[in-house]
Parts: sequence; C-alpha cells; structure tokens
Amino acid sequence: MSEVEDLLERIEKRVEAVVNENISLRDKISDLDKRHKDMQKALEDKDILINNLTEQNKILKLGNALAQKGDSTEIKLRINQLIKDIDKSLLLLTKKQESTDE
Repeated sequence: MSEVEDLLERIEKRVEAVVNENISLRDKISDLDKRHKDMQKALEDKDILINNLTEQNKILKLGNALAQKGDSTEIKLRINQLIKDIDKSLLLLTKKQESTDE
C-alpha cells in the first residue's frame, strides 16, 4: 500500500505544480493584455499628435505663403479651417484621455 500512497503523493505534487504554473501564466497573460492596451492607447495618442503637428506645419506653410504674397482671403480661410480642425482633434484627444483616466 505504501507504493500506492507514494504514487498518489507524487501525482498530487505534479497536479499542484501544474495548477500553480497555470495561475502564474494567467497572471502573465493579464499583465500582457494590460500592457498591450496601454501601448495601443499610446499609439493612438501619438497618431493624433502627428496629425496635429502635420496640420500645424500646413498652417505655417500657408502663413509663409501669405506673408510672401500679401493679403489673400482664400489663404486666411484655409488657415482658419485648419485651426478649427486642430482644435477639434485636441478636444477629442482631451475627451479620450479624460474617459480613460476615469
């Protein structure tokens, strides 16, 4: 009977080790999921920032063209539209950050 008890004890230890490893792996998966979500959010924020900087660059180019060509209503309207677009993007970014912070 001792052999059977020894065998059962070894099986119990192996099962316990597998269960502990399973728990550990689940924790790692959970941590990796969180990191993945954080990185996705950071990437989205960077994309918004790149778009805003691109729009600002366009505004600067138009401003330089305006300075070189003199007063142009079309250029002023375009600059105003780009500024509105940037403001909308910044508002969306701010709302997104506020919703994720809650």
